[in-house]
Amino acid sequence: MTEKNYVPFTKEMISEYTILAPNMLPIHFNIVLQFMRDRGYTVDLLTEDGPEVAETGLKYVHNDTCYPAILVIGQFMRAIESGKYDPHKVALVYFQTGGGCRASNYIFLLRKALKKAGYDYVPVISISFDGLEKHPGFKIDIPTWYKLLYGIMYADLIMALSEQVKPYEKRKGEAAELADKLSLEVAAHMKGGVGGKRAEKMMRDIVKRFAAIEQDRSVKKPRVGIVGEIYVKFSPLGNNNLGGFLVENGAEVVLPGLMNFMLYCVYNKVEDYELYHRGNWFFYQAVKIAYKVLLSKQKSIAALIEESGIFRAAEPFDEVVDIAEKCIGRGCKMGEGWLLPAEMLSLAEHGTPNIVCTQPFGCLPNHICGKGMMKPIKEHYPNANIIAVDYDASASRVNQENRIKLMLANAKVEEVR
Repeated sequence: MTEKNYVPFTKEMISEYTILAPNMLPIHFNIVLQFMRDRGYTVDLLTEDGPEVAETGLKYVHNDTCYPAILVIGQFMRAIESGKYDPHKVALVYFQTGGGCRASNYIFLLRKALKKAGYDYVPVISISFDGLEKHPGFKIDIPTWYKLLYGIMYADLIMALSEQVKPYEKRKGEAAELADKLSLEVAAHMKGGVGGKRAEKMMRDIVKRFAAIEQDRSVKKPRVGIVGEIYVKFSPLGNNNLGGFLVENGAEVVLPGLMNFMLYCVYNKVEDYELYHRGNWFFYQAVKIAYKVLLSKQKSIAALIEESGIFRAAEPFDEVVDIAEKCIGRGCKMGEGWLLPAEMLSLAEHGTPNIVCTQPFGCLPNHICGKGMMKPIKEHYPNANIIAVDYDASASRVNQENRIKLMLANAKVEEVR
């Protein structure tokens, strides 16, 4: 340990250590981790699922702790104890928001679990926009963040198009195969630089290749939006492969992308200054510029999708911001905060009235801003068909799926207004 009470990841470790990462967004993480490999890191994505992961997590984390923490720590500890890796040559990496919810304690809980198991010498790399910790061997400068931003945009595009094709593809699994293939191609493409006409050409190619998949759209499938706490919203492990279950049961999944959450985080920095007078004027101006740049890039991708004449683009984030005012103030920003009801409102407004709100059991921000906002959302959109599903180590998967099937039995097919 250092005087800062954590083991830093040093420059010397880059060539010797394997970095383990949990799997929250398969497409996004495949692109980002391949990008890291190209920069000289050895990185493995942990894909183990099943009840053993949660059981292992519960050995080291109290069962009242946030479910995502139980799963992530369970995955890490099972990997270290598997014998596949030398514990003295392995490091762990996880994203830390730095916000006020329990997610900010993940890193501490992970280090506590490692110490309990006798692995307190294992470095845990905390990634955050706020730079909460320093790791000499794992520095992310502005050009790297810029490339990672493009990686997220590519991944959001691939994920959105894949979900729109899956229910209609004639050869089952073709969209998923193409998504996996494109993840590798995008990572290789990013080595040559990002941005400008080069990025636009790559994105057009992605749209074209998904459009080329043979589909049968003679029967319109009900669209089901997935919203909620960021981990259980995206992670197949966290939500018991909710997306696959919905497709198997005749639905088309609509999954707001990670870029929305990124914009939400940046936009909240603007709100901090305007609502609470936090921060200085120069930082405020810089954040406003960053927000405008991100929003313009999101809109440019939406325009490419709409040009296809086949696929739908998600609503730009500034519209999501505006629609939030129907139900909630933007000062409510703990966890997913106002973004959660705003995404539900946006889905209902644009032809996706069927929504599954995923939340870890006991997640206060999501119970208030998710389940707690369902009534006012339905007052604005009486046709909204929304259910909240709790995910927890002790929750019954059969019960969850039966409730989702009941929602699907009442699912509505609507045209975009």
